[in-house]
Amino acid sequence: MTWRHPRRAAPAGLGLVLVALAVVLVVTDPFAGAPKPSGAPGDASQTSLTTVKRETLSSQTQVNATLGYAGAANVRVPTGTPPSAVQQAEQAIANSERMLQTARASLAADTASLANTRAAVSAAREKEAIDCEGDNAAQAAGDSSPSAEAGAGDSPASGGGSSICAGDVQTLASDDQSSSAAAMKLQSDEASVSSAQAGLASVEASASTARASLADYGPNSTFTMLPAVGQVISSGQTLYAISGRPVVLRYGSPATRVLPLGSVVFEPGPVRVTSVTPELGASVTPGPVLAVTSTRPQVKIALSAAQQSSVKVGDQVSITLPNQQTTAGVVSSVGTVAKSPASKEGGAGGGGGGGENGEEGGPTIEVDVTPSEPQAIGHLDEAPVSVSITTQSVPEALAVPVDALLALAGGGYALEVAEGGAHHLEAVTLGLFDDAEGLVQVSGSGVSAGQRVVVPST
Repeated sequence: MTWRHPRRAAPAGLGLVLVALAVVLVVTDPFAGAPKPSGAPGDASQTSLTTVKRETLSSQTQVNATLGYAGAANVRVPTGTPPSAVQQAEQAIANSERMLQTARASLAADTASLANTRAAVSAAREKEAIDCEGDNAAQAAGDSSPSAEAGAGDSPASGGGSSICAGDVQTLASDDQSSSAAAMKLQSDEASVSSAQAGLASVEASASTARASLADYGPNSTFTMLPAVGQVISSGQTLYAISGRPVVLRYGSPATRVLPLGSVVFEPGPVRVTSVTPELGASVTPGPVLAVTSTRPQVKIALSAAQQSSVKVGDQVSITLPNQQTTAGVVSSVGTVAKSPASKEGGAGGGGGGGENGEEGGPTIEVDVTPSEPQAIGHLDEAPVSVSITTQSVPEALAVPVDALLALAGGGYALEVAEGGAHHLEAVTLGLFDDAEGLVQVSGSGVSAGQRVVVPST
């Protein structure tokens, strides 16, 4: 990291003096092996001593952010079936059941009729077999000719048996025709029963769907109560009302009993109303009613996509509120999809993908931060804040105040080390700068923890 201002707490003109002094120190090293001369830069009237310590140092990035609430969601009037449509579906079931009963009754009656005609056919066939046996059968066949009818008598001796046989044949033929007609009628009845059963199943399925999507509103329903923006609603309280019927908030997601759609809204916890779509008296139609959030504060950061790898879930951050008070927070999520800002002008506190959060107009990712002490946030919403994110950390680093650094004329930096009554310069290599603590990591062969070094007096 490039060093900007050694001993930044010193007055502006002191830097040139330090550089000039460093030239003299490098050339002459007046403190080597000798007591500290009076009036030198390490004189007690201008400087004091501090100790080189081992500490965990971190580097922070300051970014713009927006303070609001987590869990944004919409409360909607669901698309459902009006109660009148459910009533119509149930009436269709009743009609279909009556049709099926009628078809089944016809089937039962025609089944009995077919059994009777078949019994008559069987009896006629047996009688015909007896009456038309032997010569009677032959005579019956002859009697069917015109000449036989003209010359034959009706007396039993001259052919009475053949007349009985002929009558039996005609009866059997008539009974066969009746049986065939009854069988055809039975087939028609069976088809009617099958059709009625299919119709009943269809309307029952439609009614089941209608009941499952039964809505708590109809074509003439209106909104009769709506909440105020900013209102917090808890379980058991009314979100809004439709035609005088309250729509209640409950915690959780599964319903424990069948409820009309739109009569209850399930959310994980209390909700805070951020906007209201309809107006009082407006007709109820499927669609958004309320925009809500949870009551948990959350800070949203539009972080430069180039800095994505520098933050992770669980990182500790510091949030500076609009009143300049600070409170701690924890990174709760880091986005993985970069978004290009809509314009180069970021919204208030939103980062806008430019300024401190990244290059102007560059892609950003969303980073969410959960405040560790929500009560410190108060009731702020959509408020601009700044967040200090730790992007790098070094444990057990040799650390000194930044103001202990001396810029050498030939380049590089040194510490003025006090040992006993003598002072000398010790060249150091710089590491991580902890701007929040005003410390810098140093290393060098002659630097160790516990050494006393010179810093400007405060």
